[in-house]
Amino acid sequence: MSGSEQGFAIVAHGGVGSPREYDDGCERAVQRGVEELGISGDALEAAIAAVAEMEDDGRFNAGSGSVLCLDGSTVEMDASIMDTRGRLGAVACVQGIRNPVLLARAVAETPHWLLAGDGATRFAAAIGHPVHDRISERQREAHRKLLKELAGSVPAMPGVSNHAFLRYWNYQTPATLPESAACDTVGAVVRAADGHFGVACSTGGSAPSLLGRVGDTPIIGSGFFAGPHGAIAATGIGEHIVRHMLARTVYGWIENGMPLEQALKRGVDLFPNEVVVGLIGVTKTEAASHGNRDMPHARIVQA
Repeated sequence: MSGSEQGFAIVAHGGVGSPREYDDGCERAVQRGVEELGISGDALEAAIAAVAEMEDDGRFNAGSGSVLCLDGSTVEMDASIMDTRGRLGAVACVQGIRNPVLLARAVAETPHWLLAGDGATRFAAAIGHPVHDRISERQREAHRKLLKELAGSVPAMPGVSNHAFLRYWNYQTPATLPESAACDTVGAVVRAADGHFGVACSTGGSAPSLLGRVGDTPIIGSGFFAGPHGAIAATGIGEHIVRHMLARTVYGWIENGMPLEQALKRGVDLFPNEVVVGLIGVTKTEAASHGNRDMPHARIVQA
């Protein structure tokens, strides 16, 4: 291993489309990741620590800041973890728990890689995972803004009629569709000093969405991927990201020798401009981020 490959690197993002004033939350996240690297030297644990920090921030669409579903009371969260030592875990549509990324880490110790819905929630209870069911005024205000947007003529989700959500309404409460579609997943990618890579992602889902909606975040190769050449995390509208298997596609380009920044830009350029999308990545020698909207992010690289 060359000297340039012996340092560590960590990049965290707070979701494409979120304001850059949230950079401070990402900076705290990467610092937390560096602290974990100093303790364990483990790329995956560092990525998880960084994401857990953002889940607890309250401003990001993940963990305690997750968006409300269209019924105004339900929160469904997804999270995922992966590294180059064979650890892989994810959860989808979990409710009422704290730090979904830590639950995804726990799933990696089971015979499975993905648990969803009530089964994931029961698994959390079985292992004594902390609960969290408080809804903040910040979350409620974001929901009120969403309902106003759905009442208008501008699509809240690119390529989808607002009335489609009413047509396929699957909540127990009646539909009440009256500025801000949320898709701001958080994520972190890490290269440890030993050359191993790790990635972790977490989201409160998309707004708007039908109950039970799963995006790209817990889907391997779409929202996240790690291999011997690096780690990639995506953020944006999952319904579009999964169609390109974005994280694995970008990883394939760096695997074939493309510089990281070029690969991230090429990945974002796969989408029309109205589709909000962003990427972060680390390789053996690089660490970078790119999005087609503002995207709070931070990175620390030590050669």
